[in-house]
Amino acid sequence: MSDAETLSVYAAKAADYAKLTNAETASPHLLRFISKLPAGARVLDLGSGPGFAAGAMAAAGMDAHAWDPVLEMIAMAEQYQGVTARQAVYSDLTEIAAYDGIWCNFSMLHTPLADWPDHFTAIARALKPGGLLHFGTKVGTGEKRDRIGRLYSYMTQEALLALLNQKGFEVDYTHTGEDKGLSGEMARFIVLQGTARG
Repeated sequence: MSDAETLSVYAAKAADYAKLTNAETASPHLLRFISKLPAGARVLDLGSGPGFAAGAMAAAGMDAHAWDPVLEMIAMAEQYQGVTARQAVYSDLTEIAAYDGIWCNFSMLHTPLADWPDHFTAIARALKPGGLLHFGTKVGTGEKRDRIGRLYSYMTQEALLALLNQKGFEVDYTHTGEDKGLSGEMARFIVLQGTARG
């Protein structure tokens, strides 16, 4: 994510975003993700925001890493015991077979749609064979800004599942719904989890 306007919104509203998302620490999606990983798993929270998911993984005994491009978010993620936080973006993910799981929750949607295939290629490469991906995004088509200026990229469920299959993932869990985010706008979303075929 390198859109300056989106980054400035998150920097200015970091505390508000933390309040909005910290309630998700015990979400069934996060609990499922943690339960599917081996003890002591090395995990990456990619686009971590304030780091609540990475903190929950660290508390479960995992080697948890949190990456986010916004320094204000990294400062919050660093407060979780056991979390290694780093200012980084998707293009920094160049590791090979390094992680047992990658948590990518509503962060890729702030990158251009044209970059999504390369991002999923990098994620698949960075996961160990059989490694677990969690992915959350808003559902739709095209790209636009929300009412507070953040850039959003949208993909339909069908297109997303086809892309993940093409990039080597076996999706075995999906959940769809509608929720209100930081901007106050209602939006449809999809959350899914699956393994890298390796």
